[in-house]
Amino acid sequence: MITYEDVRSNEEIRTYITAGNNALGIIGLTEHGFVHAGRTANTAAKILKSIGCGEREIELARIAGFMHDCGNMINRHYHAMHGALVAFSSLQKLGMEPQELSQVVSAIGNHEGTGQAVSRVSAAIIIADKSDVRRSRVRDYNEQHLEHDIHDRVNYAVRRSNIEIEGDQIMLTLDIDTSVCPVMDYFEIFLTRMLMCRRAADYLGLHFALSINKTRLL
Repeated sequence: MITYEDVRSNEEIRTYITAGNNALGIIGLTEHGFVHAGRTANTAAKILKSIGCGEREIELARIAGFMHDCGNMINRHYHAMHGALVAFSSLQKLGMEPQELSQVVSAIGNHEGTGQAVSRVSAAIIIADKSDVRRSRVRDYNEQHLEHDIHDRVNYAVRRSNIEIEGDQIMLTLDIDTSVCPVMDYFEIFLTRMLMCRRAADYLGLHFALSINKTRLL
């Protein structure tokens, strides 16, 4: 049985994640390396654990979360589908059973763009990935760059982010430094992602909520 630790320590998989993160760095996008991979894996596991999923399903969410961005080594566009194919090859080589492999690949392929929640694992990956907004994802801070790049500006403005599940509600709480960017900038680039989170939460039987600077917005 393939474990999260098997995947996290696998040199081939780590090489693909590193290559994708390096490629995005060259074109000026935020961090998509091991920190983001680990946070996505852990948040997805936290979400499924909170709703009473079994340990193996939680483990599959960790695996999918860690590998979800490996397709960036091919191209940023359609990276979810590319990543699903990369994951299929790597995990099949490791001997993952087809039933489990299909869950992981489906979750990776549905985490971006036209994707949507088609399983509890995929729903958890969508929410975990989209909620990872933070200052430390910005690679090269300088005021001139932030002025012209809204994605880096928004990430840099987020001093703290947290996601919690209480009852039937999953709440993303952000602390945004409005001297760096107004709250509206967040919605300009993340509204589609927040709608994906809401639909994913609906799939899990939860209500997605967003609070920014102690004001509930969704």
